Amino acid sequence: MKHQYFGDVNDYVKYGLLRCFADAGFCIGVCWMLTENDGLSDGRKTMYLCQPEKWKPHDPHLFETLSKTLARPDGRHLDHIEANDHIPRARFFGEVVKDCEPNRSKWYKRALAKLNGSDLVFFDPDNGIEVASKPIGRKNSSKYIYWKEIKEAWNTGTSLLIFQHFPRRKRDEYIPTIVQELKKKTKGSVVVPLRSSNVLFLLAHRPRQRDRVDVALGMLDRRWYRRVWNHEAT
Repeated sequence: MKHQYFGDVNDYVKYGLLRCFADAGFCIGVCWMLTENDGLSDGRKTMYLCQPEKWKPHDPHLFETLSKTLARPDGRHLDHIEANDHIPRARFFGEVVKDCEPNRSKWYKRALAKLNGSDLVFFDPDNGIEVASKPIGRKNSSKYIYWKEIKEAWNTGTSLLIFQHFPRRKRDEYIPTIVQELKKKTKGSVVVPLRSSNVLFLLAHRPRQRDRVDVALGMLDRRWYRRVWNHEAT
């Protein structure tokens, strides 16, 4: 996640998804996996704000919040979503991720300590889950979350939600593959792939949370119909 992305259409969907889980009673820990702004044009996908008839009904409060915030000179900053209980009862960890492995390990320990006690931890890397070409420590490895980190977070007892950009592969082939790998890394989990037109959200939850998960997914279906859906249910 970068501040320069704040408020784009993927963010609107992302925050709306988190609000569904919060409204279903989850205490959410948000690990932004923040990286430095790079000056590129990524994150400028805000034309949805010019189409309120199409986008506002999904989450009117959130839509108004983002619309007003992005109209401000200082609008592109995560502080704006952390404030005012926009994601109820959430706690946040927003230290910048470093590529250097020793610094990253210390960063990750601080993240888990800050978010300890959450029912659901959301990881928001720039790109998603690790790829072979970017081992920890290599330049831009900060844009990924690594399997060993996912396993460590799972072993704390929390459920997980992970932001994932689609790689350049056929999506109907990629999604079952990544779902099976996540199931292997999170022993005993139920994995639900939540798909939008642009990105994937991978939910690995504890079976004991099934009732609350069903409530959250029901809200998601009602509020975000045709924008986010359970890929396995299609």
